[in-house]
Amino acid sequence: MEDSRKRMAYIFAKHKAEKLKSFYIHSIVYFIINTFMVVFKITRNLNNGETFNEVFFDLSTFITPLIWGILILIHAFSVFGPNVILGRDWEERKLREYMKQEEE
Repeated sequence: MEDSRKRMAYIFAKHKAEKLKSFYIHSIVYFIINTFMVVFKITRNLNNGETFNEVFFDLSTFITPLIWGILILIHAFSVFGPNVILGRDWEERKLREYMKQEEE
């Protein structure tokens, strides 16, 4: 029984580490891609004769980073926030269920 508890603890720790790694990768990709996109749009529109204020305050320049930023916040909440819907209790019950099925 002690072995299965250690195994479950390991599985939870591994799952949490994978979720954290996924969030970090998502954040890095977000910053790299959106930085290039915003710089490209600003540069392109400045070359088309628009003023910096027109370019900077244009919604199309920042709509993708804004929507993607909201998704990053949701991802962050799923990683760092409380497990409201499918919390740790649910995970533990499912793990016990699957482990019991494997033992049989």
